[in-house]
Amino acid sequence: MPARAASFRSVFAVAEFRRIWLAHLLSVAGDQLARVALTVLVFDRTSSAGWASAAYALTFVPDLLGGALGGVADRFSRRTVMAATDVGRALLIALMAVPGLPLPAAAALLFLVQLMAGPFYAARQAMLPDLLDPDRLVVGQAVISSTYQAGLVVGFGAGAAVVTGLGVPGALLIDAGTFALSALMLRFGLRPYPPSAPRHHQRPSLIAGCRLIARDRKLRRLLLIACCCGFYVVPEGLAVPVAAELGGADALPWLLAANPVGSVLGGLLLSRIPPERQVRILGTLAVASSLILIPTGWVPGLVPIVVLWTISGAFSAHDMITQTQYSLAAPPDHRGQAIGVAIAALRTAQAAGIAAAGLLAQVVAPTTVITVAAVAGAVVAGIAGVGWSRAVSSRRGPGDPGDHAGPVGGTTPVGEHGS
Repeated sequence: MPARAASFRSVFAVAEFRRIWLAHLLSVAGDQLARVALTVLVFDRTSSAGWASAAYALTFVPDLLGGALGGVADRFSRRTVMAATDVGRALLIALMAVPGLPLPAAAALLFLVQLMAGPFYAARQAMLPDLLDPDRLVVGQAVISSTYQAGLVVGFGAGAAVVTGLGVPGALLIDAGTFALSALMLRFGLRPYPPSAPRHHQRPSLIAGCRLIARDRKLRRLLLIACCCGFYVVPEGLAVPVAAELGGADALPWLLAANPVGSVLGGLLLSRIPPERQVRILGTLAVASSLILIPTGWVPGLVPIVVLWTISGAFSAHDMITQTQYSLAAPPDHRGQAIGVAIAALRTAQAAGIAAAGLLAQVVAPTTVITVAAVAGAVVAGIAGVGWSRAVSSRRGPGDPGDHAGPVGGTTPVGEHGS
């Protein structure tokens, strides 16, 4: 009989996980203010779906480099990496709040803020397998992911009101404060966790990380499934022009909230499914995340589209299973590096998907673009899912973490200020 899924209570019983979660909660909602404001501002000034989606995609670009720095989490204390990057981001965002700061300077500071996110995510994700056993890890990942998605809903919904009430500088100072509080909680609430990789190991690099993943068939297949998000993230990048196509700004909050709300609900449901079954349905969920979006191009009105996007969000909660299996499959000494490569790959997929969709939306309706992306996403996810199903069916047994022998993460095997 399959083992029962771990409970939320058992996950929150781990004191250090509670502190990581609370630090995450403090800042994730505020993080969305600048992103939404930037997208809306660009669209209002240019009336261009291409420029609006390009502005949104630009916020992912620094993570391509930041993800390549994920190996830092293997060479230094993961607590130190997280606290230091939070302090750095607090200072940079505070500088962005200086009145009259030229737009190019603000863009450069935002680039650096996003650049520091890669090492932070890698360090946190690499630490989770040291805090939680494999059964509790997937529930812990669901908590982290659901908190982020709930933060998107709050951040998107309240962003306009906060900027209107406090102005852009005030909103940015709030965001800086959440990073500072997060840094304090992590620095004084976690054990040091010495580096997992000896200092004489090869310096972390994107090429070395890619070679690591290329040698491991499970890491390859999991990464391909994860990168399918580049297709079903397109509605998020085109939300502003889709709202305009449907009749105005009143539609925008509903469109922006649909996917995050679905993701929260999906994460809660998936966390109640036994771990072994989660692994087996991963490929099916990946296909469904894009497949359900296909009717967007021809269904009439706002309500049906919001329903479709919400259901897609629920299916996309499979990313918590993907992340858990990926963390367990990665060799402990290079877990941060492997996660860093995954971050870079995911951001590449998301940025490329949104940018390409924005260009296509210049010549056809945004809702039609989403249908095209959904068809392509379902095909790619189907190919990835078949490969994953074969890997699962040939496993040595339940709970096998990957191609690497032995437990992952020591005695207790078993990651946002952003996604």
